[in-house]
Amino acid sequence: MKVKSLILSAALAAMAGGVSAEGVKVGMITTLSGGGAGLGIDVRDGFMLAVKQSGRDDIEVVIEDDQRKPDIAVQLADKMIQSEKVDVMTGIIWSNLAMAVVPATVAQGKFYLSPNAGPSALAGKGCHPNYFNVAWQNDNLHEAAGAYATSAGYSNSFILAPNYPAGQDALTGYKRTFGGELAGELFTKLGQTDYAAEIAQIRASGADSVFFFLPGGMGISFLKQYADSGIDIPVVGPAFSFDQGILQAVGDAALGVVNTSQWSKDIDNPTNAAFVETFQAEYGRLPSLYASQGFDTANLLISALATASPADADAFRAALKAANFDSTRGDFAFGSNHHPIQDIYAREVIKEGDVFTNKIIGVALEDHADAYAAECKM
Repeated sequence: MKVKSLILSAALAAMAGGVSAEGVKVGMITTLSGGGAGLGIDVRDGFMLAVKQSGRDDIEVVIEDDQRKPDIAVQLADKMIQSEKVDVMTGIIWSNLAMAVVPATVAQGKFYLSPNAGPSALAGKGCHPNYFNVAWQNDNLHEAAGAYATSAGYSNSFILAPNYPAGQDALTGYKRTFGGELAGELFTKLGQTDYAAEIAQIRASGADSVFFFLPGGMGISFLKQYADSGIDIPVVGPAFSFDQGILQAVGDAALGVVNTSQWSKDIDNPTNAAFVETFQAEYGRLPSLYASQGFDTANLLISALATASPADADAFRAALKAANFDSTRGDFAFGSNHHPIQDIYAREVIKEGDVFTNKIIGVALEDHADAYAAECKM
């Protein structure tokens, strides 16, 4: 789907701007163009697949492209809340956009279900009863990477990430669980594509390992340049730079790299197997981490709608908190701050035929919650 704005609704008899008593109107703001568009497209496609499979005709989804710009995201959120009269919002990929949109959204009595961004500020003191994160708290996959690096015997890591909320959370998370020393620590520019200077610093650092968080095109650029540099220092990272939509662009440079994720296409449960099969049949590609998160977010919403309407905020909130749906991840539960408690896996990049993908090699962190829940006073 290449349209900028899509409205899906089979409830044509509903009043203009409203929803049926049992249904919901969802506003999805996500990144569909420019850098990072693949992430938003996958969240959208996973979400819409779950809506289609539900068979419900009372879920209306209004989708808009934030262009990865906070000011555009804020304008769209205002439009959706004030003009479209949405009940629930979702879709944002980037943490700086989430920080611009989520607090104002929940302050106006709307529910926000995050399929990706999980900044620490919204998990701790900035938590809110109407905010649920279905993916993770930003630190989580990086904490798992630090735990894996320690178990692998690395003792001197060079770490780098872009200088924005998710990048800051990433390095904080890695340092929280890594048992060794740091050979260096860098914040890069968001959207940067030339990493020659950073790679030169890594080469001179004496590091025995490199941890990086560079989502989307940033990770593709870094990995290709790193491989071309001839440096023989092992790389560890979170799934964001080794996910299905990125691996084909990275190619052989990613083979053998261990990365951490709360989802993988080879998680062995019936829901995940069916999701992988039906997503591939629907869209002609393997699902990514982001697609699985969009799918789970929609199914959380659908499960809550089975027992409550957003018009009854307390009942709807309780239904969301119960998380009574079959997740692609298997066991899924919310912590006290409405962030997931879940296993996080170590995966290795492999090649299946002509397709680069991941396979699980172990559990990096089991039943893992985030570090900020104690600061949440809900």
